[in-house]
Amino acid sequence: DESNAELKKLTVFMSRNETVRIEISGHTDNTGTEMHNKELSTNRAKALYDYLISKGIASTRLSYQGYGAGQPIASNNTDAGKQLNRRIEVKIIP
Repeated sequence: DESNAELKKLTVFMSRNETVRIEISGHTDNTGTEMHNKELSTNRAKALYDYLISKGIASTRLSYQGYGAGQPIASNNTDAGKQLNRRIEVKIIP
């Protein structure tokens, strides 16, 4: 439910601001191989990319990238930290 609310907010924001472009960044914790985490994070980011396109947002306004475990925001030494590192970030780009 929390994700759905945030997805709706992002969709409304993008619909109301037709000149805004965003980068969708996928991230993982450090569990698994580098190649697996890169693929997982890319798939995670592409899922949001596809969702926004399905809601009528032009693909030309969107880009996505998977960063694997390379940009943690918390320690991967705890389950709570790993959970925080498994995320999607959205950044407005010029």
